[in-house]
Formats: sequence, C-alpha cells, structure tokens
Amino acid sequence: MSLRPLLLLTNDDGIDSVGLHVLARAMRRHGDVLIVAPDAEYSGSGAALGALHLIRPEVHEVAIEGIDRAYSVSGPPALCALFAALGAFGRAPDLVVAGINPGANVGRAVYHSGTVGAVLTARGRFINGVAVSQEVAEIAVEGQGGEVGLATQRWQDAADVADVIVGGLFRGGLPSDPVVINLNVPNRPIAEMTGWQLSTVATQPPRTMSSARLEPRGGHIGSFHVEMSWGDPVAMAAHTDSGAIEAGKISVSFLSRLDHVESTVHTGVELTLDELFL
Repeated sequence: MSLRPLLLLTNDDGIDSVGLHVLARAMRRHGDVLIVAPDAEYSGSGAALGALHLIRPEVHEVAIEGIDRAYSVSGPPALCALFAALGAFGRAPDLVVAGINPGANVGRAVYHSGTVGAVLTARGRFINGVAVSQEVAEIAVEGQGGEVGLATQRWQDAADVADVIVGGLFRGGLPSDPVVINLNVPNRPIAEMTGWQLSTVATQPPRTMSSARLEPRGGHIGSFHVEMSWGDPVAMAAHTDSGAIEAGKISVSFLSRLDHVESTVHTGVELTLDELFL
C-alpha cells in the first residue's frame, strides 16, 4: 500500500476536459493521483448531489494518459467527491483538487460553481480542497457558458500555479481544520502575471445578468424560453477576487469561513507564492 498522499482530481466540465488532464498530471509529484469526474458537463451544479434514487449513478473506468486510475461518474462533481470520501475507490483522499475550470469562479459565482461545490463537499467530510479556475474572456459574464473557443487557454500555466499552491499546503502541513482554497488564475504566462493576493469574495462578478423574460415558443401554447440579458462590465474593487483577475493577479480566497477571508494565508502557500514572483 502506498504511503504517499492521495489526491482526488475532479471537475465540472467532464472527464474529457483538457484542463482536468493537465492539472492531474501536474499533481503527480505531490502524491498518488486518482481522477473521479462527471461523464458529462455539470457546470453550474454547485454542491448538488442529485436525487440518487432516481439517477442511480454509474461508474466507469477511463484511460487517461499519465494517470493510473481514472473513473467517470454519471453525476455531478460533488457526488464524485462524496463517493471518494466514502471509500468507493479505496482509501479516502487526503486532498481534493478540482479544475481547471475554464472561466473564473469569482464573486457570487462561487455559490453555483460545480468546481467549488466539489471541494466544499470534501470539506464536509474533513478533507482539504483546492478549486482551480482560469480566466476566459468569452465567459466572464455571470451564468454564461456554452460552447466557447478554448484554443487560447494556457492550461499549463494555471496548472503550474496550482502546483505551487498544493506544494505550499503540503510544505506547511495539511490543516487539521480543513480549508477550501478558491484559486483563480489569469489566462497569461506566469511571467506576465502581476503577482498574487489574498482576496475577499466580491459581491458580484465583473459582469452580471440584469434581467430575464419569458419568450413564447412558436407553435407551443403556454410554453416559453427564458431570454436573459446582461449588464455592462463593472470595475471591481482591487481587494476582491474579481478585481485581482482584472488586474492580472492570481487570486487566492479561503472559503473555509463565512466571511470568505483569512487573517493570514496558510504559511506554506504564502512562501511558495512569494517564491514564484522573486
């Protein structure tokens, strides 16, 4: 039996996501890596588990380059984390790392993010977690996802920052009172990032939904689509997670407390991030 730490990797974009694969391979130096991820996209699922007696989730083995064990689950990411915590795949993980999510999870988006929901679920089982998201200009709008061009995503740069964060956690010792770190990374080379900051969670994303209306479906009486419109971009306060991303900084937020801010950063995380910008 391996004595190395066990890291569970999951996401809300599905088992085939490139961001998940890049992140999982970057985590191998920290311990044994197990991937358990949804079989389809579950963006916006938050910490939902689903009605288990109705969905009757299935698990399937999956081959992913460089990863010894990987499984898909026909359910949301929080359910993946819960199954792992309960021992469905052997011993419970020491750390859950979720991502890389294309699109920053900042402001009130953290309430709806499946990426964040997975690590919040893990914390409910006394397991530390890191949610990793990367800025994408096309989906900087609250609630807007769908098909976007991800060819310009710098997955490896985000994975390298996550590698520093996770290395810092192990360097300082995983907290016995588990933490949830919400990490948001600019979509640019690390050398072009403007530093990092401990951020509070903004009250809103940089651009939000402003209205919704019912649009009748042609040929279907009493049936509607919901048409939503979005407001103009808003300049965010510099100390917030949204403001950090706008300024090209790495944002680190602790969601372990109701006020979403720690008085001090975990010592190992602070040291490793400072070293990144020496």
